[in-house]
Amino acid sequence: QVQLVESGGGWVQSGGSLRLSCAASGRTFSRYAMGWFRQAPGKEREFVAAISWSGGNVAYADSVRGRFTISRDNAKNTGYLQMNSLKPEDAAVYYCAADRDFVATMETKAGYWGQGTQVTVSS
Repeated sequence: QVQLVESGGGWVQSGGSLRLSCAASGRTFSRYAMGWFRQAPGKEREFVAAISWSGGNVAYADSVRGRFTISRDNAKNTGYLQMNSLKPEDAAVYYCAADRDFVATMETKAGYWGQGTQVTVSS
């Protein structure tokens, strides 16, 4: 099993930046694809970004492309989401997810989930 813990959320002004981290336990994370999702109050959980286990394949939601960058450091069993030029509409609870299937990390049916970290963006 894979245990995921997000961190790095916080409260920033519009235009600011945050870097989220997703720390994974276990020695098999390097072979798992990793994704990020977010959910704002009253909205469905939506896909943000995903990265394959090797880091060679990435995907972004149109709403964040060009502003967010997903990366991973398999030696540290950690994934990252660098968020720049944050907008009020980016405010949400951000969740990391992992699955053996890269496609699954772009869907809410990914096998493993963290508990989420709150990102608040003030206008």
